[in-house]
Amino acid sequence: MPDSVHNVRVQIPYHLRNLARVDGDVTLEISGPVTLRSVLDALEARYPMLCGTIREHDTLKRRPFLRFFACEEDLSHQSPDAPLPESVADGKEPLLIIGAIAGG
Repeated sequence: MPDSVHNVRVQIPYHLRNLARVDGDVTLEISGPVTLRSVLDALEARYPMLCGTIREHDTLKRRPFLRFFACEEDLSHQSPDAPLPESVADGKEPLLIIGAIAGG
């Protein structure tokens, strides 16, 4: 049975939208399981200038000060291979990549 194809919406922070030269949400076509890894792989493949801005080049770990959210849930510390919520896989809800703010 062939893998299904999903259209996943991703919201990226303003500074990364400028770098990628996109306005608003990015819609990515994902074949197979919709995981954080598959979405980020597709995002970096489509916008190579984002490589190393969301994940470290060598380890592919989330960069400090970036968080991942979907359906009002913080996914930042979940396994990158865990399935994303079905409403994200169906394109009903976006995956949010948010720049964390530090201060004191």
